Amino acid sequence: MVALVTMLWAVSASAHETQPSIANVAVGDRLFEGDLTFNAEALLAGIDLGVYSDTNDAPQAEEYDRLRALPGDQLQEMINAEWPRIRESFQSEGMGELELNGVEVSVQENLELTRQTAIFLSAPVEADAEGVRIGWAAENGTLILRQSREGETYAALLQDGEVSELLPKTGVVDETAGEAFWRFLVAGFEHIIPLGVDHILFVLGLFFFALKWSPILWQVTAFTVAHTVTLALATLGIINIPDEWMWLVEAIIALSITWVAIENILQPRMGWLRPAIVFVFGLLHGLGFASVLSDFGLSQGQFVVSLIAFNVGVEIGQLTVILSAFVLIMVAVWAARVGRLDDPEEAMVRDLPEMYRANAIVGSILIGLVGAYWFVERAFF
Repeated sequence: MVALVTMLWAVSASAHETQPSIANVAVGDRLFEGDLTFNAEALLAGIDLGVYSDTNDAPQAEEYDRLRALPGDQLQEMINAEWPRIRESFQSEGMGELELNGVEVSVQENLELTRQTAIFLSAPVEADAEGVRIGWAAENGTLILRQSREGETYAALLQDGEVSELLPKTGVVDETAGEAFWRFLVAGFEHIIPLGVDHILFVLGLFFFALKWSPILWQVTAFTVAHTVTLALATLGIINIPDEWMWLVEAIIALSITWVAIENILQPRMGWLRPAIVFVFGLLHGLGFASVLSDFGLSQGQFVVSLIAFNVGVEIGQLTVILSAFVLIMVAVWAARVGRLDDPEEAMVRDLPEMYRANAIVGSILIGLVGAYWFVERAFF
């Protein structure tokens, strides 16, 4: 039942469908400037992105679909007309009224995919203010706010209507190494739980391979080393996957989920090939992690700390998935046997491998089906 619920939830929550809005800002002595990339159709339709991660689940889904089908120039006209209302959703301190200076609507012909819109903003900065704060309403969803200057970058993940730290007129937000480590560690963890549904299913596929800890550790180690390598190379700019080819990376990530699931069913024996395959797939998952990390931006001063912290957060998320799955199976075995035998502990030791294998087969079948569904969706639609 747990596996079935996981499958239904995963299918309905297409991986990486919900993306945060991204704002790049610059604060001067007299002028605040910024550009914001966001889902304009969701905002115009009045969808509460703090509640609905999938626009199809919102009461305004029909209106959203109508707006999504509009040509870019018509959507641009609507944003200009609705700007006074949109402006009210922003919260700010230390500056005057935000002005809309321009709108750019990206081209996205596939109506099933989110279309990103960029707006360009400015506002006068109050003369006696040390800096400014900015944020927006919780119903607009998550906002990644980035302030950059002379190679230094500060990024904040604003949720539930949060307002940013004071963004100074000179330099960027002064952040200690400890604060940066914690912030990126949390971001890495959240990219696995709850946002990384595809990564969760892949890790569960590794878990369902064998009951013994040794095969699990070999696989997780191979996966960790691989995605750490590509995460670092992509973040350093040594590997650069164009945005128009990211669909292929996402499609192969989905295929990797199905592959490990099929192996779990047909050939659940540890050899050199299994860790090697996991390593190759881990290289691709690392590119997926890098695309998320690039949204935050890494400053030169905290680059190493931020990169390590994000990776540690990802590993903690993966281990949490594995330990949670193990505990669930242990509880299931205990619940099935306690009260029926005089020695439930002996029964649990005896029956654990059998129940684990049964759960592994069912779980792998469902995980494989989800991966196949995602592969077809990402590769052909």
